[in-house]
Amino acid sequence: MRRAALLLAFLLAAAPVGAVQPDEMLADPVLESRAREISRDIRCPVCQGETIDDSNAPISRDLRLIIRERLVAGDTDDQVVDYIVARYGEGVLFNPPAEGVNLVLWLAGPGLLLAGTAVAVAAGRRRVAPEVALSPEEETRLQEILKK
Repeated sequence: MRRAALLLAFLLAAAPVGAVQPDEMLADPVLESRAREISRDIRCPVCQGETIDDSNAPISRDLRLIIRERLVAGDTDDQVVDYIVARYGEGVLFNPPAEGVNLVLWLAGPGLLLAGTAVAVAAGRRRVAPEVALSPEEETRLQEILKK
């Protein structure tokens, strides 16, 4: 039981490490923490659904090393992100800024939701049929059918 608890504790402690290799890590814990924070917002250009910290792709390793090199050189977090975006484009950002062309993407979801709701409401209103009275012959026929 104790071994299982130790194994579980080890796995939980190792989980956030992801694909970052020990030789990539910086000796300064503050810089390493900043590098990890930046890496959480950078998408792997190959994997698309993973951060560069989680990806084992060679390009992700290169990006992790570039981030650490820039931090050691004295760049701020924003300067590092700007450097990566200048080289690889805004497609590497998990949360691109809501400006310019990206504004269309940010507004498309809520806009389509509103448009869909309006179409559903309009369609629902058209389906309400007005009540039509039965003619005397139809009323007599209905009474005959109901008596059977």
